Amino acid sequence: MQKRNESQARDRSDQDLYAGLIRLHILHHAAKAPVFGLWFIEELGQHGYKLSPGTLYPLLHGLERKGYLRSTNDRSGKSVRRMYQATPTGRKALASARQKVSELFGELLEEE
Repeated sequence: MQKRNESQARDRSDQDLYAGLIRLHILHHAAKAPVFGLWFIEELGQHGYKLSPGTLYPLLHGLERKGYLRSTNDRSGKSVRRMYQATPTGRKALASARQKVSELFGELLEEE
């Protein structure tokens, strides 16, 4: 049981390292087209990230509060889905981040 708890603590610690990358990944897709929370969970899962709604939605709301995303309610029959799309501010931040990430990852990967 102790090894399991240590592994879970390490996973949470590693998630702190990846949080910025996840935000950029969200912004990248939201700049292409409107997307919704469950889609993000599935998309990030394809890349090995296991996010719960309790983790993802605060990230989305934080990006929205900072002006990088805008959300709208999309009604389909009786259900309503909140859709997220990048704002002009979000697109500008993403363009800047692409350059910085490229430089940083170039340096990280050249050492291997």
